[in-house]
Amino acid sequence: MHFKWNYQTPTPDKQKAAEELGEKLNISPILASLLIKRGITTESAAKRFFRPQLADLINPFLMKDMDLAVDRLNDAMGRKERILVYGDYDVDGCTAVALVYKFLRQYYSNIDYYIPDRYDEGYGVSRKGLEYAKENGVKLIIILDCGIKAIEEIAYAKSIGIDFIICDHHVPDEQMPPAVAILNPKREGDTYPFKDLCGCGVGFKFMQAFAKNNGIPFSRLIPLLDFCAVSIAADLVPVVDENRILAFHGLKQLNQNPSVGLKAIIDICGLSGRELSMSDIVFKIGPRINASGRMENGKESVDLLVERDLGYALNAAKHINEYNEQRKDVDRHMTEEANQIVARLENQKHQSSIVLYDENWKKGVIGIVASRLTEIYFRPTVVLTRDDNLATGSARSVAGFDVYSAIKSCRDLLLNFGGHTYAAGLTLKWNDVTEFRKRFQKYVEDHIEPEQTEAIIDIDAIIDFKDITKKLHADLKRFSPFGPGNTKPIFCTTNVYDFGTSKVVGREQEHIKLELVDSKSNNVMNGIAFGQSASARYIKSKRGFDIAYTIEDNVFKRGAMQLQIEDIRPNEGEDRED
Repeated sequence: MHFKWNYQTPTPDKQKAAEELGEKLNISPILASLLIKRGITTESAAKRFFRPQLADLINPFLMKDMDLAVDRLNDAMGRKERILVYGDYDVDGCTAVALVYKFLRQYYSNIDYYIPDRYDEGYGVSRKGLEYAKENGVKLIIILDCGIKAIEEIAYAKSIGIDFIICDHHVPDEQMPPAVAILNPKREGDTYPFKDLCGCGVGFKFMQAFAKNNGIPFSRLIPLLDFCAVSIAADLVPVVDENRILAFHGLKQLNQNPSVGLKAIIDICGLSGRELSMSDIVFKIGPRINASGRMENGKESVDLLVERDLGYALNAAKHINEYNEQRKDVDRHMTEEANQIVARLENQKHQSSIVLYDENWKKGVIGIVASRLTEIYFRPTVVLTRDDNLATGSARSVAGFDVYSAIKSCRDLLLNFGGHTYAAGLTLKWNDVTEFRKRFQKYVEDHIEPEQTEAIIDIDAIIDFKDITKKLHADLKRFSPFGPGNTKPIFCTTNVYDFGTSKVVGREQEHIKLELVDSKSNNVMNGIAFGQSASARYIKSKRGFDIAYTIEDNVFKRGAMQLQIEDIRPNEGEDRED
């Protein structure tokens, strides 16, 4: 893949500001300039950034309808009504259900949870779920990570004497369901100052408000923060402001004292005994929680997340791990098929977006396939499969493009849709797929900027190997947790050389293990370049080249660091600043 490198040389004023801030904070001006890029220009703002405080969490009662939600929950408990915690089958939904159920069961026993079956019931509130609630005498449903568009279903529930409290973060329509309370910071007219909570985050705010109203100390909520960290990472919401606080303390909880279910997943992933990061959640923990909803039923994931017995949890985690292996096989097979279709459809190459459909694709993994294709082709992608006479699909986007709006522009063709800027789901009649493709592609073509379909690496700073000290690495770690809105800094060093010991590694010889020197110091830096073995011959030619990379812990050598190389390109005799 050919990346375009994007780097802006700092102005003398910015350099001076970075030196001054660096001095005050006792950090390198390189890192101080990264703070300034994030809008952090004072000593006090930097301290808040480096040490996020739970005391700075926003008052939950600032969210619209929060008082109504707490009152209705108190009433239900006072009247001994049966309560059902209902949620979506993905990571965000499962962790949200686990968090609310786990917290409330400490104070109330007449409570149960429900996750709809992806294949049998589909997304959101299902008639089957409502019938289950009715048969079991449920009077109140707390729904998490979905429900904001379930107008008819919630009206029906109301007619049979079931109230709803909605905790959602997806973009609402003009018309709202007839719920007792709707907690969603994206609601029109909601003055809650932070709009980017995930579903689990909204569930946490509800429990925070309930605890506050009932005199339950905040400390009782802290053990639930590991669920928040998992959902923030897996749902790819911005890791800024309130999400940063929740993710920071959630990671701390995950590393020091995770819940039994998460501990079992950590063990099964082979992650025990090391410091877990957001990327461990994205690539290891999240997919396993997702796998049961993708392959069978998401309820198994919640069963595991609320489990109290470690022995039982480890068995359940093994089972879920098997689902994940099956999911990987299906995912691999479908991605290969989708790539073949893209290759065959010559016209797709000239389109600003990709819309693919196949009757036989598995509903549970089309979202992953859409993500893969987006990563490969750098274009907004919709992948659809058939379900009787309907097409159901997932959409994923590229940086800076709102795929939700693109789907919304075709709403007259859609039976159902929902989501946010970078990911959305949709349902339409199978016969309308061709028209949808035409309209969607036209919308993207008219609204996407050319640079949004390019593979771009944003370089944060050009540095020399002598700048990469243990202190810089330790200070850099304080920028975590990383994620959207606070991405891991990418550095560039120009004119580096092979130390003579770099070699191709991997099962298929696809990676390069590097030992590098630059022209400014004698430091030998270790690095790994995944999937870039095509550059090996050039590296071995003893010519200079430029690298773009992140600085990581070397997991095999305690206390050591290594460069994770994002891109390699021949040096053309001067620093590149395109």
